[in-house]
Parts: sequence; C-alpha cells; structure tokens
Amino acid sequence: MTILTADTATLEVRPFAGLGHADHGWLDARHHFSFGDYRDPDRMGWGSIRVWNDDVIAPKSGFPPHPHRDMEIITYVRTGAITHEDSMGNKGRTGAGDVQVMSAASGVRHAEYNVEDVPTTLFQIWIEPTSRGGEPSWGAKPFPKGDRSGRWSVLASGFGDADALPIRTDARVMGATLGAGERLTHEVGNGRHAYLVPATGRIAVNGVDADARDGIALGAGTYTIAAREDAELVLVDAA
Repeated sequence: MTILTADTATLEVRPFAGLGHADHGWLDARHHFSFGDYRDPDRMGWGSIRVWNDDVIAPKSGFPPHPHRDMEIITYVRTGAITHEDSMGNKGRTGAGDVQVMSAASGVRHAEYNVEDVPTTLFQIWIEPTSRGGEPSWGAKPFPKGDRSGRWSVLASGFGDADALPIRTDARVMGATLGAGERLTHEVGNGRHAYLVPATGRIAVNGVDADARDGIALGAGTYTIAAREDAELVLVDAA
C-alpha cells in the first residue's frame, strides 16, 4: 500500500503478515526484503538497505560459523540475547534493547547463538557499505530504553555521531520509545531512503496506521509518527 500524504511525502506500509516467511524449526524468520529462498523483484532493498529480517531464534540454537563480506550488519535484540563469535577473535553477548554491528569488509566468519533458556527475537539489518574491502570489525553497546524515551537515539552511524556504534555507510540506525499518545517527527532528505519498523506497539505515520512489526518505507519528506499505544521504534535512514 503506497500512499501520497498531504505534504507530498510518500510511504508504503508492508504488513507483517505479508512479509516473506521461512520457518526452519530453530529459526522462524520474516523477511522485509528478498532474502534466501524468498524472492520478490519489487522488494530487493530500499536504497542501500538490503536486508531487514525479523528473527525468532529457539533456545540453545543459532547460526553456525558462516562467511560475509562487503556488508554492514546491524543486530537489534528485541528480547532474550544473542552471543557472537567471529574469526577476528571477538566474543560478546548482546541483550534485549542493545545493538551489535559488524563491518564484514574484506571478509569475516561469524556465529550467532542463542545460548539462553528462552527464545531470542531480533532485527537483523544489512546496509551496503560506501566502499568495498578494508579490515572487518565488530562492536556492541547497551542502549537503555529510558535514554530514548520520547526522542530518537542514534544507535549506529556512518556520520560519527557521538555515542553511536560506527558503521561504514552513509546511514543512521535510530531507536525511540513512545508512550501512547506521544509523537515524534523525522525528515527524510532528498535522495535518502528510510525504513521504519515498530518493534512493539501500534502507530500512525502521517495518519496512516501500522501495527507492530509492520515495515514502513519512507521516501523524501517530513513524517509525524504518533503512538496509538506504547511503542518501541527502530528506523534506518540511508542513502
């Protein structure tokens, strides 16, 4: 559903129920864009945003070691925790509400496991880098939800934002929490692409309703996000 709003901004709501779906038993995944066996020529990405997966990982399971290169990979943990290991020697546990980033660069192998006793839910976001090659890197950081109450907090950035995890692309990954009835705005510049997903809660964007875990693709324009109920938001603004 693509809608032209009053200020000529355009948005497309992509309902959760209509996303690509793959249930592997240990992994129940929804794909906002083409990924794996899910292929949709109309959803190959949004600007430089290439992947947005909504994953539920069963306890005591996960992704075994596998390679990546030339991609910025951001993991936003919604519930539970994910434990990371990679070929650079990094190890770390990222809990609910926190973020990890990996610049695959010239090549890296990594594994992501849910070693907890409960399912882990997360958003896995891939953004194309501004240049290929270079040394891979990994980092993780807690982002208390109280620090982003009623405002955007920059979680990962290619623009050197203070306190954000660094990524090698012209993009920002942002998070916010809104109480029912609260509003927040975001402006998408010309030539930019934003993608918004409420991790929890029902919202309206320029008056257009969206439910939890729906995707909203935003073109250039100014958007007002209103929480119909308490909501947790994740937004990527990219080239």
